[in-house]
Amino acid sequence: MQKTLFGLLCLLFTCSPVLAEESTTGKADFKKEQRGFSGPGSTSKQLTEDDEIKSPALIFESFDKALEPWFNWKSQLNTNVGLQLGVAYTSLFQSASDVPNGAEDTASSGIFRVSGRWNLLNAESGNTGNMVFSVDHRHAYGAIAPADLGFAAGYLGIPGTLFNDTKTLLGDLNWQYSFNDGQSGLVMGRYDPNDFLDVLGYANPWTSFQNLAILFNASIALPDWGTGIGVGHWFNDQWYGLASISDANGVATETKLFHDTGELYKTAEFGWSPSRGERYFTNIHVTIWDADERVDAGVPQSDGFTLSANWTFNQKLMLFTKYGSSNGAAPLYNKSFTAGLIYYITKRTDLFGLAMNWGEPVGSNKDQVTTEMFYRLQLAQNLAITPSVQLVSDPAANPDEDEILFAGVRVRFSF
Repeated sequence: MQKTLFGLLCLLFTCSPVLAEESTTGKADFKKEQRGFSGPGSTSKQLTEDDEIKSPALIFESFDKALEPWFNWKSQLNTNVGLQLGVAYTSLFQSASDVPNGAEDTASSGIFRVSGRWNLLNAESGNTGNMVFSVDHRHAYGAIAPADLGFAAGYLGIPGTLFNDTKTLLGDLNWQYSFNDGQSGLVMGRYDPNDFLDVLGYANPWTSFQNLAILFNASIALPDWGTGIGVGHWFNDQWYGLASISDANGVATETKLFHDTGELYKTAEFGWSPSRGERYFTNIHVTIWDADERVDAGVPQSDGFTLSANWTFNQKLMLFTKYGSSNGAAPLYNKSFTAGLIYYITKRTDLFGLAMNWGEPVGSNKDQVTTEMFYRLQLAQNLAITPSVQLVSDPAANPDEDEILFAGVRVRFSF
């Protein structure tokens, strides 16, 4: 797999690149309407983002021309049968400083994903029904994947969210229905509750931050893919509510439809936004959740709440913050506070992010502070490179070190 990725990158850089001219086409636009209730990292939203025309730093004319038949075929497929298809390969390489003796200090892995959204109902109206699916192959290149590097270094957290070594897995397989002219929505089937729960517009593990505690709220007993049902409704143009219930024992590596334990994961959310189309970009909401005791897994009952907000200025700068508190040992943290910003570079489709998280780990009397900074460079139309650094102060499981530095680079190719 490493040789395949290396060969792909070599091909990209031998295709006579030219500097891209500044253009309004494909510029990032914070005010662009974002309908629906799923988050920016969800399969549906990522399909849309990958298909958008970008303003890259370089133009690889011969490579873009070679891909034209593929993109034309995808476009015709969407036009003729309503199937929006996406294929992407994403790699993450990370290293850690000051790890315990004998522990791995480097990690790398890749994710090959095929995903789709098939419009099967009322394609021309405001009330639409879509079947959404995704299939991943996640694989480590070396001894460990980035998802495990934090624990190896004595950090109670995940510096490389999603990037594990779970091999082939079925992600989404669900029905998403929008009705009441888009005022109400439903998701039913196999889905990731984190794509709908406590969503703010900065959090996308494919294209923005990489640390779990910054992307999500680590005081939540974050569930995995599983079978469930979720509903959302806009009471007017500014106020909305969400609720969901799903299998608490859902596991991404299992395709079992439902576990018959009766152990459930429940959430409810109430929020405000200036308009339905700006929910990603300016939003204030409170979320409550409850996870039943999982007897066979040995995980106790837990519950909690989060308060989250973001605000966008001049279609460029987004400030965000979230706080969470929980009871029980199921979450990673009992208390968590995150604050940060992202800034769109409007001349390109580039993105800068900086955030800090303070967390009170479950079962530890040592708080952790994590800071992450990244810059996503849209190098070519279908290629983004994102270097990042993460500084962990007072790693809870590494008492010999005051700080650990994680450095990494993510490479994403979508086609």
